[in-house]
Amino acid sequence: MADPAGGLRLLMIEQSGCSYCVAFNRDIAPIYEKTELGAAAPLFHADLREDMPDGVSLASKPFVTPTFILIGPDGQELSRLTGFPGEDFFWPFVEDMITQAQESLDQSALN
Repeated sequence: MADPAGGLRLLMIEQSGCSYCVAFNRDIAPIYEKTELGAAAPLFHADLREDMPDGVSLASKPFVTPTFILIGPDGQELSRLTGFPGEDFFWPFVEDMITQAQESLDQSALN
């Protein structure tokens, strides 16, 4: 899987029968890819019960769906949001995740 320009990606862990996953995929996912957040960290999906995508290393196995995991350029987990708290909380939380990751990556590049 090709990395976006900044190397960040947002992994959504989902599973069949998850009503919150259905709601997110219906209401948020189509919008997300058109936003600055979507450009900074494109969304990709993985099934809870399947192996993680190649090159992705998580701090721990997710157990709730959906779980949103910010993946860095090296494939390592940077942060996560467990569950879907609704649109009002999703956007600012993910924005904070991405901003903190970008600041950390910028600082690492300076060292």
